[in-house]
Amino acid sequence: MDIEQLLIDALENNLAWLLLAAMVVILIVKAVKIVPQSEQHVVERFGRLRSVLGPGINMIVPFIDKIAHKISILERQLPTASQDAITRDNVLVQVDTSVFYRITEPEKTVYRIRDVDNAISTTVAGIVRAEIGKMDLDEVQANRSQLITTIKSSVEDAVDDWGIEVTRAEILDVNLDAATRAAMMQQLNAERARRAQVTEAEGSKRAVELAADAELYASEQTAKARRVLAEAEAYATQVVATAINENGLEAAQYQIALKQVEAMGTLGKGDGNQTVFVPTQALEAFGDAFKLLKGRG
Repeated sequence: MDIEQLLIDALENNLAWLLLAAMVVILIVKAVKIVPQSEQHVVERFGRLRSVLGPGINMIVPFIDKIAHKISILERQLPTASQDAITRDNVLVQVDTSVFYRITEPEKTVYRIRDVDNAISTTVAGIVRAEIGKMDLDEVQANRSQLITTIKSSVEDAVDDWGIEVTRAEILDVNLDAATRAAMMQQLNAERARRAQVTEAEGSKRAVELAADAELYASEQTAKARRVLAEAEAYATQVVATAINENGLEAAQYQIALKQVEAMGTLGKGDGNQTVFVPTQALEAFGDAFKLLKGRG
């Protein structure tokens, strides 16, 4: 009996130690919290915000503190949303938008807003309508990057109290209704036709200008050639006059003789066999001319 009692006592003691060890393990497990790098955990104590645990090993008070919310801090993308808007020139457009954001202060996100995605989507829709209402359709198409910047800034201001950072806002597309597209297509075709007519008219004008320039250039060159020829003839006349003045009648007869010989040579040129009839008086004149030339030579 004594041995059995000793065994029972030993077993009870071991069990107590085992229970104590189990309690220590449970306390350690409950107290030590390991938070992943992509998350932050919101701790509550008796229903009130206690702290926010960052990535790594953290300690809490077991059975008093509890992890109430596990919040991912990874960047998120809202589903593509479409909303109607009316431009300043009364054109109905459908705008497709997408927003990227991440949670930076989980305690604000948890306790100040219930549905973050819907809240941001509603805010973006209102801001898009307001901003597009300030612009004409052409400005919406041409200044899309500026519009995106304005929308992003406005959304950031609106969601600042929710502990959210808007990382990027995008306008994916701006769609028009069928009637507006048809009207714009007609306007575009008319503009293309107008540009084609202007281009054709400018081409015709340029062709006329070039033709006029060519005629003017030809006239200038002809006038220049005539002026040079006149100057040459004047110079030749001046030389002859000088020669006559210095040498008297012999110089004049010499020039006449040269012209007569040149004329005779010209008459003799031509295709095929030619016969040239020269009067007797002309032969005598040519004879005198040859004598003069021979005497000059």
